[in-house]
Amino acid sequence: MLLSKEDILSQSDLPFEDVDVPEWGGKVRVRTMTGSQRDAWETSVYVTKGDVVEVNRDEFRAKLLARCIVNEKGERLFTDKEISALSGKSSKALDRLFAVAQELNAVGRKEAEDLKKK
Repeated sequence: MLLSKEDILSQSDLPFEDVDVPEWGGKVRVRTMTGSQRDAWETSVYVTKGDVVEVNRDEFRAKLLARCIVNEKGERLFTDKEISALSGKSSKALDRLFAVAQELNAVGRKEAEDLKKK
């Protein structure tokens, strides 16, 4: 059976994981990005120069996490303007959350290499 537009748009397809962050005294919800959030993140971290694609490592983790950390309603907690503030937090906490965000969003070396090939 083929899905209709209504079938597709009515599905809740953004899984999340609540992660303990003892450095911050509680849990943080990390969610899968929407398609537009993924596009914005890729635009912010992959720089194309002719036929060469380079990775902009500046605030790399925080750029991803700002799009993945959400409240109970699924709304982002951090805006793009707050990426630097988030980047200033504990690297241990950011690394833990980043690992979850990578898993939920299929973001890793293989995906980066695939993007470079495109």
